Amino acid sequence: MNETALYIDTPEALQQLCEQLRRHDWFTLDTEFLREKTYRARLCLLQVANPDVIACIDPLALPDLGPLLDLLYDEGITKVLHAAHQDLEIFFDMRGTVPGPIFDTQIAATLLGQGEQIGYGNLVKEVLGVELTKAHARADWCQRPLDADQLAYAADDVRYLRDVYHHQRTKLQELGREAWLAADFAEMTSAERYRNPPEEAWQRLKGANRLRGVQLAVLQTVAAWREEQAQLSDRPRRWILKDEVLLDLARHMPKDSRGMQRIRGLEEGTVKRSGQAILEAINAGQVMPKAQWPTIKQGPRLPAEQDALVDVLMALLRERCREQAISPAAVAGRRDLEKLIMGERDTPLLHGWRGEVAGESLLALLEGRLRLAVRDGRLQVETC
Repeated sequence: MNETALYIDTPEALQQLCEQLRRHDWFTLDTEFLREKTYRARLCLLQVANPDVIACIDPLALPDLGPLLDLLYDEGITKVLHAAHQDLEIFFDMRGTVPGPIFDTQIAATLLGQGEQIGYGNLVKEVLGVELTKAHARADWCQRPLDADQLAYAADDVRYLRDVYHHQRTKLQELGREAWLAADFAEMTSAERYRNPPEEAWQRLKGANRLRGVQLAVLQTVAAWREEQAQLSDRPRRWILKDEVLLDLARHMPKDSRGMQRIRGLEEGTVKRSGQAILEAINAGQVMPKAQWPTIKQGPRLPAEQDALVDVLMALLRERCREQAISPAAVAGRRDLEKLIMGERDTPLLHGWRGEVAGESLLALLEGRLRLAVRDGRLQVETC
């Protein structure tokens, strides 16, 4: 029978829990949050577990999470998460840095043949044979009180993660791959992954590649204004200006409120509240020196006669990954192979575990030190 999870909603209980968590050099961690109505995720619940305890921590009831945050940022304790990015982003927003060290079971799964970007429920089912309920996947975690079923659902997100972690650690050690993940996990805790500089916001807009020249400069300045407003007001970007409106503002560059009224989807209330600020942002892009205009980074295209070579490299990549029971997508994509063909050598594909699994073989094939052949209907990799 599963042990009962503690519900932590007082400073005294939190302090006692943290003392229990410190008895081991790792604990599992998950969060429940909402961000539909905010720019930053609103933390609603934290779940933690180690061999001694499972707990759901209520940040809405606690005046301070300080003792727990101290544990999260303790370099001597590994935090075990699944698909950690959004969880870590919450703590980055709190402190401006990212907790570490971490162990991400989704990333580890790619090295163990357990799937590329596998979900937590599917991983638990594959490793432990346990079918988790999805009944509360869309729950409003800000509502109080939380009922027993919700808390049990939340606790399961860290309860079974303990056994998945032990299974993966054991398998990685047996395969000699435990050190392979160090660089990947270190990258996950780099603060640069979680910063959203307003001047770079335009790069996330789908459709920006259809704009040119000064239009991109205007897109950059208007998108930066929207990002700043969203951050200051803690409101979703789309509540400030929708993406398609941003693109049309950059495309047509209205000069006054009358011109803004012709932009489809630009609400009258937005024009009244922020029209002047938007026009100033548009003007800032228009007067930007041409040398400073942003550009869409598009790598050189391979000549047609080399395009088939990518398929040859992809065949070798798949074969090497099949031998190691690793997802090819975790090692390299088609664009990575194109860069290799074009002579780029400063690439993750040629370093670390990716180089060991496939990168060195791919380079050897390009340099004529390996060749592919078909023997008895199967692909063979041969030394030249």
